Amino acid sequence: MIWDKLVEIQKNIESELDATGKEIQEDGMDQFNRPGWVNRIWTSNDYRRAHVDVVDARETKKLWMMHVCIFPHLKSDAPVFGFDVIAGQKKITGAFFDFSPTTDKSHRMVNWFGNTMSKYGYNKTRELPDWAKQIFSRHMVAAGNVSEESEMDMISQMANEGLSYYLNHIGSYNDAYVQDTVGKVAQNRYAHYQKQNPHTPRTMTSLGLGEDDVRLFIDKCLFPEV
Repeated sequence: MIWDKLVEIQKNIESELDATGKEIQEDGMDQFNRPGWVNRIWTSNDYRRAHVDVVDARETKKLWMMHVCIFPHLKSDAPVFGFDVIAGQKKITGAFFDFSPTTDKSHRMVNWFGNTMSKYGYNKTRELPDWAKQIFSRHMVAAGNVSEESEMDMISQMANEGLSYYLNHIGSYNDAYVQDTVGKVAQNRYAHYQKQNPHTPRTMTSLGLGEDDVRLFIDKCLFPEV
């Protein structure tokens, strides 16, 4: 049930991105598309880069992982959309969701995220590591040890509602700045601190991916700087 629900979420996200953007092939990404590891990239007039990364190790490691990240255009002051989940056969060990501020911590979209996600009960105040404090909003959602179907349905609804709102509103903020310098610095800062997360390479290698591949992938493809 857990994996089936998560694959449903994946398919919905990909369908929404197919509907709103154009899929592109980034240089260097081909080597990270192989059996059990899928990476898809989209761009549109509303957002700069959307990335869905899925490692399906259900048969070999009894694990499944998905990373979704959507960056606004560089002249935008809108937040970054981030959704990550890893699950075994019987439970989600971790699910994380945020509208992470770029240049405005009190952005209307960030405030919407906080108000809306509070009804799900997962965005409790928590002590974050230093790297995470630099980029995540105070509304960040974190869920663990999810095994009940009702909780799975809640996470699915949470992800779908957040994605729908994000895609419907992200384009409204594309002209916040005349130049792209401020947005470029902010988004590179986000990518820089994401690369400090020790859990990302640890999780990916636990899924059976080689350490050299994982490091290169994180630096150049998962969180590329502009």
